[in-house]
Amino acid sequence: MDKARLEFVISAAPPPRLDKALSRDVPEEAALSRTRLARLIAEGAVSIDGQVVTDPKARVAEGAQVAITLTEAEESHIAPEAIPLVVVYEDDDLIVIDKPAGMVVHPAPGTPSGTLVNALLAHCGDNLSGVGGVKRPGIVHRIDKDTSGLLVVAKSDAAHHGLAAQFAAHSAERHYTALCYGVPDGSDPRLRGVKGASFEPGNILRLTTQLTRHPTDRQRQAVVFHGGRHAVTRARVVESFGQPAAVSLIDCWLETGRTHQIRVHMAHAGHGLLGDPVYGGRRKLSPRALSPEAVEAIGAFPRQALHAAVLGFEHPISGETLSFSAPLPEDLEKLIDVLRRA
Repeated sequence: MDKARLEFVISAAPPPRLDKALSRDVPEEAALSRTRLARLIAEGAVSIDGQVVTDPKARVAEGAQVAITLTEAEESHIAPEAIPLVVVYEDDDLIVIDKPAGMVVHPAPGTPSGTLVNALLAHCGDNLSGVGGVKRPGIVHRIDKDTSGLLVVAKSDAAHHGLAAQFAAHSAERHYTALCYGVPDGSDPRLRGVKGASFEPGNILRLTTQLTRHPTDRQRQAVVFHGGRHAVTRARVVESFGQPAAVSLIDCWLETGRTHQIRVHMAHAGHGLLGDPVYGGRRKLSPRALSPEAVEAIGAFPRQALHAAVLGFEHPISGETLSFSAPLPEDLEKLIDVLRRA
């Protein structure tokens, strides 16, 4: 296997841990993430002043000579599968996909195949230069299996490092289109009494809570106000349906990106998403508000009515600002058409 040697010097006032010092001082063009560096340390690929160091917590002094042996990216253990993909954008560093509902992003024990990663391994082939030392696509963010829409995937370590930094800093733009029960409105006294809910100018609902794993159901997230991860969702009503209004088409955008964030936040606000089997529930809708056809269509909708419609970020290599939009999938379009006729 081909090997390359990377050498550099630790600069002034290094952090107390070796892994942090390397992360700070490694040449930017090497595009080595802290996770990759930690792995290289553990593998014995890092030497300081000629001595191999395998402890990531080891101290390192200013002026120390660092040598890192880099091997060619290994082949992934995940099998490539020729699954059709809707490619919105692609270059040597990244690819943007419009994922269909029903596709899992990454293989797991319950879904070892048929995933987006399997499809990308086949689609990209030898164009994957390696992420974390393995020829694999770099998953920067995910959307749920039954959520449709846009996500960006890195094809190189450099792109993965740059995109991950943007998502960690919450600078990427992400808008979702959803259908929810009821109408989130600032004049609703019930909603104004929901902890964590507030309204911004333009009747924009802001939900600010912490999220953590549900105490009894590990497949769910739960709203908490102490001990979880900070989460902020904004939503505005685009259109409402029914007389009186019983369902809303909403535009949601994320300040943070937590697991199930929109779904659990909208349910917390009392406006769960249509079709959501985990958080939305199946509500009884008034036959006076909506037509029997609309009520039937809502009850039969098989997934959460959520679509990742807009994705924007700075290209991690060129610095160009990129923005993409994905049309609503056919199932959501049909449901909205039925609601408009209600």
